[in-house]
Amino acid sequence: MHAAFESLFSLSMPWWEFVLRAVLVYVVVLVLMRLTGKRTVGQLTPFDLLVVVLLGNAVQNSLIGEDTSLLGGLILAATLLGLNSLVGRLSAHNRRFDRFIEGSPVILARRGEVFRAQLARQAISEQDFAIARRAAGYATLGEIELAVLETSGEITFIPRRDGAHATR
Repeated sequence: MHAAFESLFSLSMPWWEFVLRAVLVYVVVLVLMRLTGKRTVGQLTPFDLLVVVLLGNAVQNSLIGEDTSLLGGLILAATLLGLNSLVGRLSAHNRRFDRFIEGSPVILARRGEVFRAQLARQAISEQDFAIARRAAGYATLGEIELAVLETSGEITFIPRRDGAHATR
């Protein structure tokens, strides 16, 4: 019994290697996620969810190495949560860092005209855009003054105020 309990806390590598691995994996995955798009968790397609699950599995060995101890997992969890908190705090206090992490809003449509090249650049299909438009309560493009892809991944629609309703 004592040996089994002891193995929970026996590390197969130094504690600082867990921290280093967690920092490196966190930074690389953060940069890759930032470069691949702006979908929020609520907007994940089944394909996106599959990628997230597989991504977690893919980096698991990079994080844990050969160690299967409870202590190793706790060190990793604490490091990842600490990094996430640090990134949040840095983003709140540094505009440049926040812009790097979060990106900038992108205009997808103006005065009823959809910028298809921008949709493609942001990996948003015209069908997904139309679904978001209808969900926001706009039957036609002519009702929209501006459509903006926010840094959160949400599409914000601003209605036309001039009463013009071009049918599109």
